[in-house]
Order: sequence, then C-alpha cells, then structure tokens
Amino acid sequence: MADDHSHGAQQPQAQDKLIPGVKHVIAISSGKGGVGKSTVAANLACALALAGAKVGLLDADLYGPNIPMMMGSTTGPEQKDGKILPVENYGVKLISMAFLVPEEAPLVWRGPMVHQYLQAFFRDVLWGDLDYLLIDLPPGTGDVQLSLSQMVPLAGAITVTTPQEVALYDVRKGMAMFKKVNVPLLGIVENMSFFVCGHCGERTEIFSHGGGERAAAKVGVPFLGRIPIDPAIRDGGDTGHPIVVANPESPQAVAFRDIAKKMSEALGQSGKEGPSIDSLLKKIKQPFNQN
Repeated sequence: MADDHSHGAQQPQAQDKLIPGVKHVIAISSGKGGVGKSTVAANLACALALAGAKVGLLDADLYGPNIPMMMGSTTGPEQKDGKILPVENYGVKLISMAFLVPEEAPLVWRGPMVHQYLQAFFRDVLWGDLDYLLIDLPPGTGDVQLSLSQMVPLAGAITVTTPQEVALYDVRKGMAMFKKVNVPLLGIVENMSFFVCGHCGERTEIFSHGGGERAAAKVGVPFLGRIPIDPAIRDGGDTGHPIVVANPESPQAVAFRDIAKKMSEALGQSGKEGPSIDSLLKKIKQPFNQN
C-alpha cells in the first residue's frame, strides 16, 4: 500500500516532465469492445477543435489502433530533434501505434512493454501546448488503464456504452476501476442509442432504451448524451471523415458537439467562446472530396 501512495504522490511531478504543456488529460474508455469508443473519441476531439480548443488524440489501444483510419491520416509522423512530431488532421494532433508497426503485424506484449510504449507516447512526442489530450483506451480494465493512471494525473474519464444490460454491466466495473485509482468520472455517453429510418422517420431503439441514464444514476455520474446509430457516422469512421467535420450541422454532429461542450463545462472551460464553425472549417485541412 505504501508503494501505491508514494507512486500516486509523484503523478503531478511526472506530468510536468512528460507533457508539461497539456492542461487536461481525458480518458475515453469502455467496459467492453464494439461500443464505438474510438468513433466517439475521434468525433469529440474534432468537436473540441471546432470549438477553438487546442486538442491532441492519443490512440492508446495498442492492440487494435484505429484512430489514424478514423481521422483520415495515412502518413506517419516525422521526427524533430530526436522527438516525434504528432500527425495533425482536422485541427487535432494525434499519435498511434498504427503509425509505427505494419498493419498486419500483431502485438504480443506483456505489461512492462505496454507501459514502456505508452510512456514513450507522452515523453517522446512533441505535443506542445494543448487544452485537451484525449486518450482512446482499449476496452476493459487492463495494463494500459493501470499504466496511464500511474503516469499522468487524469482530469477525468468518460465511459462509452450501448444501452443494453450486458454492456452496462461492464461499464460499472470500468468506472469502479477509475474510482479506485482516484480518477474523476466525467460521465457516460450512450452510443448506438437509437436508429431513425431515413425513409419514414420512425425511431427504433435497437439495443433497448435508457440504459446509459440508468447506469449514470446508479454510479452517481452525469449522463452526457446519446449518439444514434447512423450510416453516416459509420461511413465517417471507415473513410476518415469524422461526421463532426464532414457534416457539422447534422443532428449526429450536434450530439457530439453537445457532449464535448458538457465535458468542457465539467472541467471549468465553459468560459471560452470559440470561433464559428464555418470559419474554423475553412482553416482545418480537409483531405477529402465533399461532392
């Protein structure tokens, strides 16, 4: 126990050395795979950038890194003075293991190796000054989550779930882990919440209803919002055109932006009034055809 307390006491000092210019480090987590956590992380990062924030996105899902594909980043990072310059797209700086290993190469690593590479993503990457660094975690409560909580003080964690009970069961376990390591819980996002038919407009709740809200109430954390199932969101992830940037006025993008705003308010950043979306979209590189 003594070691745990002493390690925790060193966290602020460690952050000063690893990422001195980052104001808020936020974990984006899920209790289980397949709930759209990386999609949420990518769109929240873009939403924050569109609100005028300086944003980074670290793909810490070392075994299944998908962020570069979702962010439309096909070119790997460059080096400067022995450090790694993060790739930048849509106004978001990002780094991922997908840039560093062949696409088909599996990673078979034990805890110490995971810890070493995660630390390098902080220590050896020139993140610069950021308002937010979002960490896209792997599912569950494994080595990456533990290492992250030991390396840098997290401003908070957001958990992504779907409405059905089997996903919510794992959510409660994941949030209990963050509580155990004294990470503030910023809230729950319910993804794949409902489907609206593009032809008749009928709303169908495929994976049940209200599960995310019930879980938030039970754990005692904010419910941040619902994201619908929508082909445009899926297509944005597959083609590297996050819907928040590709179609910023769509209801789906508005839902992501509303969640990003609630997160910022929870961290005391609500006083900033960012530029208009139109003006920011003109500045942000958009390497895709919007025909």
